[in-house]
Amino acid sequence: MKQASRQVQMMGTTIDLLFEAEEGLLEALLDEAIERLKLYNHRFSANDADSELSAINQAAGLNAVSVQGELYELIKKGKEESLAEPSNLDIALGPVVQSWRIGFDDARKPSEQEIEQALKLTDPEQIQLNDAEQSVFLARSGMKIDLGALAKGYIADLLMAWLKTRPVQSALINLGGNVLVYGDNSKQPDGLWWIGLQAPGSKRGQHMGLIPIQNASLVTSGIYERQFELDGQCYHHIFDRKTGQPIETEMASLTIQASSSLACEIWSSRLFGLDLWTAMSTINAVPDIEGIIVLKNQKILLSDGMKNKFQALPE
Repeated sequence: MKQASRQVQMMGTTIDLLFEAEEGLLEALLDEAIERLKLYNHRFSANDADSELSAINQAAGLNAVSVQGELYELIKKGKEESLAEPSNLDIALGPVVQSWRIGFDDARKPSEQEIEQALKLTDPEQIQLNDAEQSVFLARSGMKIDLGALAKGYIADLLMAWLKTRPVQSALINLGGNVLVYGDNSKQPDGLWWIGLQAPGSKRGQHMGLIPIQNASLVTSGIYERQFELDGQCYHHIFDRKTGQPIETEMASLTIQASSSLACEIWSSRLFGLDLWTAMSTINAVPDIEGIIVLKNQKILLSDGMKNKFQALPE
């Protein structure tokens, strides 16, 4: 068995793939994985005018749109989690996200009036679903679904499910900090994958500690990944669903570990920016997830099950 890796720029981030398989199969597996990523990116993107998701948004207030099953299921799950409590996740927040455009060249600070108007179009209850027809109808003109908080996790899970049907011994998928691993890490005697916890605000690859995982996922939400500066003030890309402003929080990052990448995305998105007690007590109460909160002052908070796993690195 041999290992091979591939790095591509997609989904607004750097994607790294590492597969272990028979040498003659590796390049073909990596090639097909990249093609699948392109397909998924087109399906779930809110920023590609030709994507299947954009077809739903363009028909807001006009008509329902029948969509491919995977997209329908993600929207259905996203609506459910957007209506759950506690939650800062709202897949209907597209009008707010598009008003700010943080992470794009045309990022700007919208006026209070623009934000107020955008917030009127962010009620997830107005996403009407028809299971029989797998159709989605946005009840009000101007509504937009944005799956940016969930799509990478769902895509990672889809890609790994496909890989498990192929002759792959082990794999690591890293969609810009959204990490999912399968099988034993042959480079480590214990077979574990040791994943670094990014130091918020530092260059990529500078870690505060290591987390060992196996057949699991780690996802980090952080205010340091996408920002823009205006008149000396820095604005980040994680919005408060109530105010339409970048969320004000003590958190610099929230990392969730779970068996699926989508579960990690759901909980990191739902809990980021909530008060620290609510966020950590929820993590400790939900079965099969663990978490790490890094505060802006660099203090690290660990969930109960993470305390014996996380290995801090010297500064």
